[in-house]
Amino acid sequence: MSNEHLYCVIMAGGIGSRFWPISRAAKPKQFLDFEGDGTSFLRSTFDRMKTIVPEGNILIVSLERYKERVEKCIPELREGNLLLEPYNRNTAPCLTFATYALLKRDPLATVIATPADHAISNIPAFNETLSNAVQYAAGTDALITIGIVPNRPDSNFGYIQVAGPFEGDRPVKVKTFTEKPDKELAKVFIESGEFLWNSGIFVWRASAIREELEKYAPDITRLWKNWKEYLCTEQQKKFIEKIYTDMPRVSIDVAVMEKTDNAWVYPAKFKWADIGNWESLYDHLANHDKSGNASNIRGKGLLKESSNNIIFSSADKKLVAVRGMENFLVVDMKDVLLICPRDEEKLTEFLSELALPEYEEYR
Repeated sequence: MSNEHLYCVIMAGGIGSRFWPISRAAKPKQFLDFEGDGTSFLRSTFDRMKTIVPEGNILIVSLERYKERVEKCIPELREGNLLLEPYNRNTAPCLTFATYALLKRDPLATVIATPADHAISNIPAFNETLSNAVQYAAGTDALITIGIVPNRPDSNFGYIQVAGPFEGDRPVKVKTFTEKPDKELAKVFIESGEFLWNSGIFVWRASAIREELEKYAPDITRLWKNWKEYLCTEQQKKFIEKIYTDMPRVSIDVAVMEKTDNAWVYPAKFKWADIGNWESLYDHLANHDKSGNASNIRGKGLLKESSNNIIFSSADKKLVAVRGMENFLVVDMKDVLLICPRDEEKLTEFLSELALPEYEEYR
């Protein structure tokens, strides 16, 4: 296929609430620098994708409230390539928006759709995987998910069961999707050899995903019935605001991928991390000491008789001193100090309290 028909859609509208208090509604995780090198997740994703896709063919879907942040982060983004949603309605509405926008621009478009918050290692292997997936998708109606060959049972990821052996550089038919199983079931999945991690990176022809969206997600696509008339015009913003008032909140996996007969998965072996919570940050982005403490401390740290903690401090001139703690999360920000057991269920329950009016300024 010609490169001029290859596009990338970067999904950058999430709020990243599971990373509170680092990620806030005003500045969510895709705009943050977790590694201390001055590069945000969104910037890294854009730079990574422009080695595969023509820079002018990269679109970003985000929220109206983040328009200035996206433009500051990616100042070279082509005019018209920033698609803004009034509300976050998960990935199915986001990708429907991008699909119709691309079809109006280029009916022959083949698309790579990726979240903005992934950490990728071994870029040559990543590029090769996506290039092979693009070549396959461009000539078929396949909806391809990039599946990561797992190296451990992990309950933080979704799993894809394949319908046959995954060997060589070809996609495999999908048998089932399972969203974040418990640890015991994840272990069974890994031992079976039939499952891949669901990366959330997709490759398909725009016309192919449109057909499946209209077949399996009519509650979304019926709202777009006048898209040809309004998209890429001065009336686009008003049109989007109107239809999003009734837009359902649903992921592309639930809306389409779990229902379609055209779901395929391309096995990949590059190192990948969906930085969706503190546990994934523990595994991939922090410095580990011999006691299993993972820390990202801008100032100085003094840890004694402590193990398996996650410790983050944003202050340049502060000493963080911790003693006698095990399996805790300690996050020190300018206006918030969070200390909580490293337990996803307890943390989620704890953070739900932020919905109360007295904590609004800290969200």
